[in-house]
Amino acid sequence: MIKVENLTKKYAGFTAINNITFEVGKGEIVGFLGPNGAGKSTTMRILSSFMPATSGRASIAGYDVFEKSLEARTHLGYMPENVPLYTDMRVSEYLVYRGELKGVTGRRLKERVGDVKELCGLKDVENRIIGTLSKGYRQRVGLADALVHEPDLLILDEPTIGLDPNQIRSVRELIKNLGKHHTILLSTHILPEVEATCSRVIIINRGRIEASDTPDNLRRQLRGAGGIRLEANTGKDDGVAELQKITGVKDVSAEEEGEWKVFLVRADANADLREEVFRLAADRNWRVRELSQRGATLEDVFVEMTHAE
Repeated sequence: MIKVENLTKKYAGFTAINNITFEVGKGEIVGFLGPNGAGKSTTMRILSSFMPATSGRASIAGYDVFEKSLEARTHLGYMPENVPLYTDMRVSEYLVYRGELKGVTGRRLKERVGDVKELCGLKDVENRIIGTLSKGYRQRVGLADALVHEPDLLILDEPTIGLDPNQIRSVRELIKNLGKHHTILLSTHILPEVEATCSRVIIINRGRIEASDTPDNLRRQLRGAGGIRLEANTGKDDGVAELQKITGVKDVSAEEEGEWKVFLVRADANADLREEVFRLAADRNWRVRELSQRGATLEDVFVEMTHAE
C-alpha cells in the first residue's frame, strides 16, 4: 500500500530524512516512531503530497505521489497532528463540505457522511458548532474527515495528542476497529498505544530508519535490556546514586511510595544484575520488599535505538 524508496528531504543546511526505504502492506497497522525532529512528520507530509521530496520515490496504492498525486490521494486519508477544522461550521455541514472537496457527491455523499458520523461516534454532536466541541470530539471530526471518501490507507499523525486518558482509550479502540478495513500508518509518542494497536513498528532516528519489525521481535532483541525493578526502603541513602555505580547499569529512575522507593534500573542488553543489586541492598542495609527482572518493553527498544551517543 505504501512503498518508499531512497527518500530524501533536504532544507538549507539540514537533512530532515536521509535515503529512507520502507514498505507498508495492505491491511497492516504500522507504528511510525521516532523522537522529535527524527523525520516522522516530514515523511508523512511527503506521502500526503503536502510537500515534495528532494530525491527518491514514494507511492501509494501503486500511484507515484509526485507524478500521480491526485490518483494517490484518492486512496489516502490523512489526519495531521493539529487538525485544521472550520470551527464556525456544524459537524455535519463540515463533513459534507469536505466530502464534496474530495469528489464524493449525491446519494453516496449522504451515505458516507452518515457512515463516518456513526463510526466515529459523532451522532450526538452532529448539529453542534465545531468550535464548541471538546478536544476529543474535534479529533473525532478530523478522523471522520480523513475517512469520508472511503480511502484504503489512513495516515494518522499523533491522533491522541492533548486527550485525557478516557479519550485516548476511546480513540485507540476506534483505530483498532478501523484497522479491520483499512491500512494504517500511525505516528505517536504513546508507546503502550503502539504495543496495543500495531502489528509492526518502524523506528526512525535522525532521518534514518533504525528498525522495522513486530513489537515482539524488537523486544526479543533486547531480552535483558528491561533491567530490574526494586522496591526498597533505603533509609538515608538516595538509592539512585548507589545503583548507578553498578557495572552494566545504564540509568535509574525512582518514585516514592511513602517510606518505600520504587527503582527501575535499565541495564545493558542480556545483563541480569539481580545478584549485584541484592548484594548492594544487603551491604547498605536496605529493606527490600521486591526485586525482580523486568522484561524489555517497546520503550526500552525505542530508547536503545534513539538514545543520543
